[in-house]
Amino acid sequence: MIKVLFICHGNICRSTMAQSVFAHMVRQAGLENRFEIDSAATSREEIGNGPHYGTKNKLAKEGIPLVPHRARQLTRDDYLYYDYLIGMDTANIRNMTRIAGGSDPQGKIYKLLTFAGKGNDVADPWYTGDFDATYRDVTEGCAAFLDYLTDQRLIY
Repeated sequence: MIKVLFICHGNICRSTMAQSVFAHMVRQAGLENRFEIDSAATSREEIGNGPHYGTKNKLAKEGIPLVPHRARQLTRDDYLYYDYLIGMDTANIRNMTRIAGGSDPQGKIYKLLTFAGKGNDVADPWYTGDFDATYRDVTEGCAAFLDYLTDQRLIY
């Protein structure tokens, strides 16, 4: 079982979108029994709230089922439990590392678009209003992550 946690600031836009997109890709590949997929926030601002309506609308438009989710905050225990903690931007990575205890000794923390060979941040549609751009980046990153796991022979 590969345990993946997607993380953004509030856990209502980008990380929830990534959780839903990646879960959909995994289902399409017939690998759902090989993964545990969740998402979390680095902040406490949206705890208990459901996904942003922009995320819901974009996923519906693309025919991707929204994973039922309520925002929650990343914990130190999450760092210990999950195999991959994937943040959406540089600020997320900094906060994830702080929450994990100040370092990443097990090498579990990644920025999503690094799997696609990019150092870019996934822009936060809370501020940009551009859920299409966020969806493109999330889809590219999730597909590249799945390819990475396949190339590393971590799934079969």
